[in-house]
Amino acid sequence: MSLASVVSRPANWTERLSETQFAYLMLVPVFLLLGVIAIWPLLSTFRLSLFADNLTGASTVGEFVGLQNYVELLTGQREAILPRPFIDLSQPFRSALPVTLIFAVVSVLLETLLGFAAALVLDQEFRGRRWFRVALILPWAVPIVIQGMIFYLMFAPGIGFATDPLSAWGIFGETPLTNSFDSLAIIIIADVWKTTAFMTLLILAGLQSIDRSLYEVGRVAGASKWQQFKMITLPLVLPAVLVAMLFRSINAMRVFGLIETVSDCGTVPSLSCMVVSSFSSGRYGTSAAIAFLTAAIIGGAVMIYIVQFARGQAEVI
Repeated sequence: MSLASVVSRPANWTERLSETQFAYLMLVPVFLLLGVIAIWPLLSTFRLSLFADNLTGASTVGEFVGLQNYVELLTGQREAILPRPFIDLSQPFRSALPVTLIFAVVSVLLETLLGFAAALVLDQEFRGRRWFRVALILPWAVPIVIQGMIFYLMFAPGIGFATDPLSAWGIFGETPLTNSFDSLAIIIIADVWKTTAFMTLLILAGLQSIDRSLYEVGRVAGASKWQQFKMITLPLVLPAVLVAMLFRSINAMRVFGLIETVSDCGTVPSLSCMVVSSFSSGRYGTSAAIAFLTAAIIGGAVMIYIVQFARGQAEVI
């Protein structure tokens, strides 16, 4: 058997594959990499969550307890050992899961609406558009620590210039950074200020991919501006909007650094705050359970976005 025939065998084999089979073959390295850097750590975290916390001071886990950590977290039996409740609907602004969901929903919704409006403006031709784009990107380029310090100094008692007028108008209390509701509102504002630019750029990319001849056809057919937006712009840009919301939702569910720099995890607890505080105190089983629940919630949100994205693509087609 010649060397040429040995070398040509893999090439002949791949030529017999269908386009779908060849595409999956090309994705094998990606799946392997994903398994190493994502799936295996996730499975390892789930395995760790099945063990009790070791409270003897040793850096190990306790005995195998199955799903007990999850049951106690979801039923409130771990409130005594956690800095804040995992879930307590009677005080939603002081328990981790409601705070995280409120932050994610409100911030992503505001960022999407503001980003969509800004993208619609930037999609038009006007003088100075390039400089407006640069100015819009600047907050997004600010590091989280600097961003947090900016808003901390704005509302810090005694030095914050925004505290007194907002307190006089009854919007915030005299010490907003020590109040869970006020601090959460400030953190949402800080996140919207920084990340609206990210949403704007992704949505703007979707707007500029729309074939402009469609608007010409709409004008010839007598469609108004609102009808063109409803029948052309919105359906065609919806996939880009959903992708932008997906990225932001995943990131919002993991909020930690902004909370720590603006306020603290005791005042505004989040799921990531609970993971860090539990792990730092040696409660590895509890920390792993909270981390896996966070991953499960994010995974559920991703599946919802994927379903909506598929529906949007089907409607466009």
